[in-house]
This record gives sequence, structure tokens and C-alpha cells, in this order.
Amino acid sequence: MKIVLVEPEGPANIGMVARVMKNFGFTELVLVNPNITEESYAYAVHARDVLERAEIVETFEEALGLVDLAIGTTAKSGRRYIPERAPLTPWELREALKGYPGRVGIFFGRESIGLKNEELERMDLTLTIPTSEAYPTMNLSQAAAVILYELSKTKREAVHPSLEPATREEKEVLVDTWKRLLDVLDYPKDEERKEVFVKVFRRFVGRAFLYGREVHTLIGPLRKAILRLEECKDAER
Repeated sequence: MKIVLVEPEGPANIGMVARVMKNFGFTELVLVNPNITEESYAYAVHARDVLERAEIVETFEEALGLVDLAIGTTAKSGRRYIPERAPLTPWELREALKGYPGRVGIFFGRESIGLKNEELERMDLTLTIPTSEAYPTMNLSQAAAVILYELSKTKREAVHPSLEPATREEKEVLVDTWKRLLDVLDYPKDEERKEVFVKVFRRFVGRAFLYGREVHTLIGPLRKAILRLEECKDAER
């Protein structure tokens, strides 16, 4: 499992997250455009090795490409602009991930604003820590500690070796095929509503923990339907 810090602003927080990771047995740290200094290493204490091995990338997109299942943390209890289920809690995520063999990434946003809405939209799942309404936002390293403590309780269960988890690229093909079907159907006619349909489908695909074989099984009939609809349209002309 990869712990991804997106544009972390405080050098000390980077080190403290590395320390928390080592506390709970996590070693794969990804830093997106970080403000990393000697202070980061000082706060890492005996987890300097986690920080030294961290993978540093320049963009959010690069980080997203490193995982099959992206989970975004948020202090928001729900998303207002598209209908969806509430974010998972850390203990719900722990249960959901049992037996999943793919590359998982937990994405933490900037200390000041968290993950941006457009970044949260790219996540397969969202995750929140239930906190007091009087002060719902937690410090970055504290949030990481709560989440990683919960996730450390469960070891991965054996999965049949022939079942490979769907890659991010395979899931994107499935979402793109769904969008193409909506375009051919010209449904819904309103482009904003159509975009909502695509977002909801993308989130469904993320929550389903699909395997590669399952994705290809779903893509086949969708493509057949698209071809039939296009043939019908051509015949009408």
C-alpha cells in the first residue's frame, strides 16, 4: 500500500507521516511536489529510511498512475454536487480491502485545503474520519495515524492467482466505453447531467473492486451495444 501526500506544505508533517508509517508497518511513501527539507528528516526520527526511499513525483496524475485503487481522504462528510454514498470510515475501508491484491494508494491532500474537488473526483473511493462537528479537520500526521492504525489490523487474505485486479488503465477504458454508449444514445441530452452519469459510473467502478477479467467481460457487451446502435443510426439516414 502506498501513502501519497499531495503537495504537502509543512516539512515537519512529511517527516511525521513517515514516522507514523513505520510505526504501523507501512513503507511505501509517495510525495507529490513536496516541500521537503532537513526538518522533514529530523521529524522522521528513526523513519528516515522511509523518507529516503520515498518516490517523488511532480504531478497528481503521475501519482494516480502508480496505483490500481485510489482512495482520497477528506474531512467532508459527503459530496454535494453528485449523488453518491458517504465516504468510508477507516474501519469500513479495512473490511473492504480484505483480500484485494491490487496496488492501493491512500491520498492525503494539502494541510490548508486538502484534496481539490477535481482530485477527489478522480478517486475510486473516499475516506473520512468521523470527528467532532465543532472541529472536524485533523492534522495531517494525526489523520494518517488513525487511518494506518486501522489498516494495520488486517493482513491480506489469499486470492486465487489467476484473478488479477483491474489496472487503472482497464478501468478507464470501461468508463470511456460507458461514456461512448451515453453519447450514442444521446442520453441524457443535457451535457451536465451526462457528466454526472459518467462520474457516478466511475465511482461505482471504483467501489466494485473489479478484476481485469471482469472489466473485459463488461466492456464486451457495451461495445456490442454501441456498434448495433451506430448501425441503426446509419440505416435511418
